[in-house]
Amino acid sequence: MEVPWLLVAHGSVTALVVVSFLCGQWPIFEGTFIQSINHFLTFGAYHYLLRFVQAVCGTGARDLVLGVEQYCCDRPNPILQVFYVAIIGVTYFIIVQTSFEYIPGYYVSGWHRYFSIVAVAVGAILFVLTSFSDPGTVTAENVSQYVSAYPYDNIIFVEKECSTCKITRPARAKHCRICDKCVARFDHHCGWMNNCIGEKNTRYFVAFLVWHFLICVYGAVILGFILAGELKERKVIYILTAYYGIDNSFSGLFPHVAQWLLAVHNTQILLSVFLAILALLLGGFCAYHTHLCLTNTTTNESFKWQDYMMWMKKENEVKANAAALKASMDSSNSEAHKAPPSKWKAFFVRSRRPSVEPVVKNNIYDRGMIRNMCEVIVPLSKRKSFSRRKSD
Repeated sequence: MEVPWLLVAHGSVTALVVVSFLCGQWPIFEGTFIQSINHFLTFGAYHYLLRFVQAVCGTGARDLVLGVEQYCCDRPNPILQVFYVAIIGVTYFIIVQTSFEYIPGYYVSGWHRYFSIVAVAVGAILFVLTSFSDPGTVTAENVSQYVSAYPYDNIIFVEKECSTCKITRPARAKHCRICDKCVARFDHHCGWMNNCIGEKNTRYFVAFLVWHFLICVYGAVILGFILAGELKERKVIYILTAYYGIDNSFSGLFPHVAQWLLAVHNTQILLSVFLAILALLLGGFCAYHTHLCLTNTTTNESFKWQDYMMWMKKENEVKANAAALKASMDSSNSEAHKAPPSKWKAFFVRSRRPSVEPVVKNNIYDRGMIRNMCEVIVPLSKRKSFSRRKSD
C-alpha cells in the first residue's frame, strides 16, 4: 500500500516545482517559499553551477559554460524545436507500442487508432506554421503601413526610432534581441518555435496551444478508458469483492485496484499522468493567451502595463501622502489657537488614511472581443486596407 502514497508524493513535488518555476514571480507569492524555489530554479542553481565549474575546472571551463548559455538563450537555435519533436515522437511511439493492442477495447472504438495519427499530424502542421512563418517583420518598406495601422497611445508606446534597425518603431512593435529584428504586434520570442510570436503568426501559435491541449486531454482520457475497460473485462472488482472479501467501497477497493493497475498497466498510468500534467500546463497557457487575444493585448504589453500601473500607483500614493501631510499641518496650525482636546478624545480619534487615486488601464487597442479576435485570425497586414496604406 506504499505505492499510492509514493505516487501522491511524486505528484505533489512535481506540482510544487512546476508552480514555483512558472508562477514564483507573481506578486501573490512574494516573500514565500514559492518565490525562494523560483529564484533557486531560475538563478541560484545556475550561479552555484558556475562557481562549482570554476572551482573544479578553472576559468576556461566557466567561460565555456557561459558561451553555451549565450548560444542557448541569446541566439536563434533549434534545440527546443528538436526537443519538442523528440517528446511528440517518443510519446506517440510508446503509446503505439504499449497501448494500441488494447484498441479496440471495452470502452474504446477502433477508429481511435487512425484519429490519433490525424491529431498528431495536425499538431505537427501547426508547429511548422508557427516556427517558419513570418511573425510580422517591420522593414523600411512596410514601416509606414504599420505606423498607420497602430496609433501611439503615448502611455506605453511613444513614437521613437529603433536604435538597431534605424527605422521608426511602430506602436506595439518591439525589437527582438534574439532574432535581431523589429516585429509588429510583438508578443514574445518563443524558444520552442525558434521564432518570434507577432502580428502574423499569433493565430498559428494560439491554435498550436489549443490543439496540443486537446491532444493531451484526448490521450489521457483514452488511456483512462483503456484502463477502465481492462478492469471491466478482467472482472478485477468482482474478483476482489467475491473471492478476497474486499469491502465494496471506494476506500476499500482503491488501494487494491491501484496496486493491480500499477503492476499490470504501469506504462499506461505513467503516460496518462504525463499527458494530464501537460494538459494542465497547456490549459493555463491557452487560457492566458485567449484572454490576451480577447482583450487585444500581448504578453509584452501586459508587462508594460504592469510596470506602468505600479509606477503610477506609487506616484499617486506619494501625492496623497504629501496632500495629507499638508492638510494635517494646516489643521495643526488652525487648532493651535483652540483649547486642547481631552486625552480621552485624542485617544479615540484615528488619523484618516489618505485617499489614493485609482490607476485605470486605458487600452486603446481593445475594440471588443469579436473584433479583437478577428484581428488575430485575420491580421491587419493581410487585409486590403493595409495594402492601400502603402499606395497612399
